[in-house]
Amino acid sequence: MLPLQDVRIVSLEQYGAGPFGSLHLAELGAEIIKIEDPSAGGDVGRTVPPYTRGEDSLFFESFNRNKSSISLDMATPEGRAVFEDLVREADAVYSNLRGDVPAKLRITYDDLKHVNPAIVCCSLSGFGMTGPRVKEPGYDYILQGLAGWMSVGGEPDGPPQKTGLSMVDYSGGLVAAIALVSGIHAARRDGTGMDCDVSLYDTAISMLTYLATWHLSAGHEPRRTARSAHPSLVPFQTFPASDGWLVIGCAKEKFWQRLVTIIGREDLLEDPRFRTFTDRAEHHGELEKILDAELARATVAQWLEKMRAAAIPCAPINSIPQALADEQALARELVVATDHPVFGTVRGVASPVRVGPARATPHRAPQRGEHTESLLRDLLGYSAEHIAGIRAAGAFGTG
Repeated sequence: MLPLQDVRIVSLEQYGAGPFGSLHLAELGAEIIKIEDPSAGGDVGRTVPPYTRGEDSLFFESFNRNKSSISLDMATPEGRAVFEDLVREADAVYSNLRGDVPAKLRITYDDLKHVNPAIVCCSLSGFGMTGPRVKEPGYDYILQGLAGWMSVGGEPDGPPQKTGLSMVDYSGGLVAAIALVSGIHAARRDGTGMDCDVSLYDTAISMLTYLATWHLSAGHEPRRTARSAHPSLVPFQTFPASDGWLVIGCAKEKFWQRLVTIIGREDLLEDPRFRTFTDRAEHHGELEKILDAELARATVAQWLEKMRAAAIPCAPINSIPQALADEQALARELVVATDHPVFGTVRGVASPVRVGPARATPHRAPQRGEHTESLLRDLLGYSAEHIAGIRAAGAFGTG
């Protein structure tokens, strides 16, 4: 069995952060049942451009493999009844909605404990379920600005920049996944469920880590560094070779010693400006000019060959296509493929979470409502007549 094959999560998830978190749980075998609102066309991720086909997109496919979907209008009495029946058979209810919405939708623990005393209700919101911003929508770009990330991104003389990927969303999804697994473990141990209040804001602030510690404890004010340089470890940044860029990371003194040997500048070891990390940080600009001149004498490939042989941390600055074609990515089977009725073969990236046996065959993301009848029939034991009555009442939408 897959590690989470005995876990069932009813998910009111949408877009990126929420589905990214449950994607990894699904990869580990958890049954993720997506509740999609028919009046809104389901998960908004289904219509994210540029690659869309009807109620599906390659964006949606990236976050929803190995899940099932029920099209359900919870505003109707019949839809609410179906939802509560699903909760009765589930371990958790998961949502990524605005912080004040779970209470409005009645999907908190207090709202559902009468249905299932052991249910875990996990909310991943922009700002959490408390505080002055609880009613504000939260998106990755917004949080990167608010949490200080953009103040340390980009060149010192340029505008603030976000990270190249939606790291607040993805990190928030992973935090929610940890919360879900932890909450389910505790509920099975104690017999009592709970609320899990996770937010993108909390995640973004917590990821300031040592920059926050430096500021709060020593008054340090983090600033942007040129060419993605590490704020204290020198040299640790991007460098130009004769035909492109590479990144070199001397995170330990031994790497610095090996680097100067590789470039034929052992004299730098005795230069008082560069003897320690502190010295090199103080004279960073002078050292950068020296290393730029030396590294410009050869190509990226030539330097990488020498540095890898000397076990110096280094890498080319790959494009996305180059990264996905890298021999290590292929060896680690990080590219997976699924068959799709419209898109044909959809190739994407695998989950990095590796626990127990690998899932034999990944399944494409579900079409909206694809599993409505089968889950109601097989999981909840509804008769055909019961399902027909719910449909007639509009609980599955009018389309």
